[in-house]
Amino acid sequence: MKATINELKPIIKEIFTHLHEHPEVSWKEYETTNYLKDLLEHIGFTPKTFPDSTGLTVGLGTGPITVGLRTDIDALWQEVDGQYKAHHSCGHDAHMTMALGVLLLFKKMGYQPLGKLKVIFQPAEEKGTGALKMVEMGVVDDIDFLYGVHLRPVQELENGKATPAIMHGAAKFIAGKIYGEDAHGARPHLGQNAIEIGAALVNELSKIHADPMVPYSVKMTQFHAGGESSNIIPGRASFHLDVRAQTNDVMEYLTSKISKVAQAVSSLYDVSISLETKAAVAAAKVNKDAQNFMKEAIIDSIGRDNLVEPIITTGGEDFHFYTLKKPRLKATMLGLGCDLKPGLHHPKMTFDQTALYTGIEILAKTIIRTFDQLEGATKHE
Repeated sequence: MKATINELKPIIKEIFTHLHEHPEVSWKEYETTNYLKDLLEHIGFTPKTFPDSTGLTVGLGTGPITVGLRTDIDALWQEVDGQYKAHHSCGHDAHMTMALGVLLLFKKMGYQPLGKLKVIFQPAEEKGTGALKMVEMGVVDDIDFLYGVHLRPVQELENGKATPAIMHGAAKFIAGKIYGEDAHGARPHLGQNAIEIGAALVNELSKIHADPMVPYSVKMTQFHAGGESSNIIPGRASFHLDVRAQTNDVMEYLTSKISKVAQAVSSLYDVSISLETKAAVAAAKVNKDAQNFMKEAIIDSIGRDNLVEPIITTGGEDFHFYTLKKPRLKATMLGLGCDLKPGLHHPKMTFDQTALYTGIEILAKTIIRTFDQLEGATKHE
C-alpha cells in the first residue's frame, strides 16, 4: 500500500494545493463542491450532490454493510495579514485531501469492499450545522461504521504519531441582547445602564458551578454598547457567550443555568434579555469496535510506538452529532500528529504535509479492516 501511495503523491499534493488556495466559508462551498464533483467523475466515480445544500457523497461497492468516511469542506473567515478572508486554518483542506486520497488509492489498487464505502464531503462544520443537515437528509441512515479525521496541534500530539479517538467536548455559542432605555449621563435613574447589566451577567455567570471532575467553562467573549456620545448611558447592548463542556449532560446543565442567570438579571434590572444559540457541537461518543479497528490500522501503518491512547481535547467538532442523533452508528475520529503549529485556527497555521500520506494509509487500512472483520463476523453467525 505504501508503494501505491508513493505513486499517488504528485496528484495528492496537487489536490491539497488547490483546496488550500481556494477556501470557502460555511454553506458557500460552491466551487469546492464543483471541484470535488469534477475530480471524482474524472477518476471514475459517480458523486451525488444535494438539491439544497453544498457538499456531496460518493460510493464504492455494494452490499449489506456500509462503512462511511466523513470529511469537512468549509474554511474559516479570519484576518490574515491584515485582510479578512476565507482561510483554511483548521485543516479541512487536508481532511478533504485524505478522503480523496483514500478513493484514489482504492481505485489504483482495484480494491472492491465487501460491502459499500460511502464518503461524505460535509459542509459547514465550522458553523456546527453541517452534520445536522446530513442527518436531516438521511445521508447516514444506511451507514454502520463512520470514520473521520482531524489534524492535531503539537500541543496535543507529536508529529508522526496518531490516536484512534479524539474525545472532543461539547461547545455552544450564544448571542444575547439587552433591551433597556438610554438615559442622559446626568440622569441615570431615567434608564438602564446596559454596561452595568453586562457586568452583572459576567459576575453571575462566573458563579455557575458544575461537576468539578468534568472540564467546563462559561465566558462572555463579546460585548457591544454605546456610541460616539460619551454623555449617553446606553440602555441596549449585544453580547456573545462561549460555552464548553466535556460531556453533553454538563452542557445541558450549563445551558439551563445560563438561561436562569439571564432571567434573574433581567428581573433585577427591569430589562428584557434575549438569548439565541447560534451554533453548537456535541461531545464525542466513541464506539469501542470502531476505535479498535482504527487502533490496529495505526499500529500496522506506523508501529505501536507511534500509537497514542485517545486524547481529550476541549475543542469541538460537529462530527459527533452523527452519533448523538443516530445512536446505532458506530464511529470514531482519527487524530493525526503532523507538527501543526502555532495552533488550529491560527492565521499562520502550518503542518507537515507528509502526514497526509500517513493519514491516507491509516484511513484506508481502517476501512479495509472494518469490512474484513464485519464480513468474518457475518459468516460465523
